[in-house]
Amino acid sequence: MSRIGKLPISIPNGVTVSLKDNVVTVKGPKGELTQEVDPRISVKIENGVVALERASDDRIERSLHGLYRSLINNMVSGAHEGFKKTLELVGVGYRASNQGQLLELSLGFTHNIFLQLPPEVKVETKSERNKNPLIILESADKQLLGQVCTKIRSFRMPEPYKGKGIKFEGEVIRRKSGKSAGK
Repeated sequence: MSRIGKLPISIPNGVTVSLKDNVVTVKGPKGELTQEVDPRISVKIENGVVALERASDDRIERSLHGLYRSLINNMVSGAHEGFKKTLELVGVGYRASNQGQLLELSLGFTHNIFLQLPPEVKVETKSERNKNPLIILESADKQLLGQVCTKIRSFRMPEPYKGKGIKFEGEVIRRKSGKSAGK
């Protein structure tokens, strides 16, 4: 039995989970999410608990069992509480601002970078004196939030020599010493 797949998912108050034609729909205060489930995995919703079962012990079915349990659990917690990620801009002159869903980044290039964010992701930027600018992203969809964060981070990855770039808040960048002095 899959250790992750066999764990039941409890449904919190204010969240509804429905199943129709192998499509799980989760509705909550933070939004509505849907996920299609492989027909080899059966989903049962009863008494405020979602349970997933598989027909056999094939290797693929075991991996799908844990996968869909994790995806549905992320949907339930996202619809109930939502997910939040904070990106930090480390570097002289790096700035971020937003007008609605349009994010403007100034990252030391000759031009500013404009990124239109999906409507499911809420964005907020903070710039305080003597602190690095922050980009705060919130969404009910964990997968979409991770993709957006990775896209923003790809514009200026943190580099190991000076530590400049876009990094997650609290992330530690392994630093390199650079050139050593001549003998």
